[in-house]
Amino acid sequence: MAQNTISSTSDQSYDFNVTASGIGGILYDFDISLMWKGVDQRFKNADMLLKSIDLSSNHLTGDIPPEMEYLIGLISLNLSRNNLTGEITSNIGYLKLLDVLDLSRNHLSGTIPSSLAQIDRLSVLNLSNNQLYGKIPIGTQLQSFPASSFEGNSYLCGEPLDTKCPGEEPTKSQVSTTNGGDESSIFLEAFYMSMGIGFFTGFVGLVCSILLLPSWRETYSKFLNTLILKVLKWWKQ
Repeated sequence: MAQNTISSTSDQSYDFNVTASGIGGILYDFDISLMWKGVDQRFKNADMLLKSIDLSSNHLTGDIPPEMEYLIGLISLNLSRNNLTGEITSNIGYLKLLDVLDLSRNHLSGTIPSSLAQIDRLSVLNLSNNQLYGKIPIGTQLQSFPASSFEGNSYLCGEPLDTKCPGEEPTKSQVSTTNGGDESSIFLEAFYMSMGIGFFTGFVGLVCSILLLPSWRETYSKFLNTLILKVLKWWKQ
């Protein structure tokens, strides 16, 4: 139903009724009764029947219905490129089978629910270009997504973004960059130090050899005399 305008005509009236029951606050039955042109149809366990919802690019407004969390059979949810506001439902973690979640390019605000980190099957996530803020919940699943999944939310912080939260240690990428710079600096210092020591040792060895060994002194004197004569000869030319 992406990129559509949803409407109904006057001769097509229907009644949509959702009933739910449970024990101790735990939902165990979710039925839908649909009245369409005088015909009553009932769907049992509708929460497991619906697998995919794509309402992207429909100019939808308002909040995401909290009842969405009851669709526990949902595998793909795409509400991107609308004008949705409000917060992401805090119990979105109930959708354990969710594989794709795209809420990008809306006007959603608030923090990212911590329950989102509990969806182990999630392989595609896009929350970019909203007004979300706060720390990205810690969880192996969320930190495995690229930073582009969260970009466009000016006040989001924490991994996988490079922006660290107040009072938090630098992110891994920042630490690795810093460590890389430190290692490079240490390498250069050691390199220049070894060059200096090598030059000094060679120079001292040469001077000591010339001063202490007669054969070296004689050879060095002949070398200097020859060099001076060649320079004078070149100068006269």
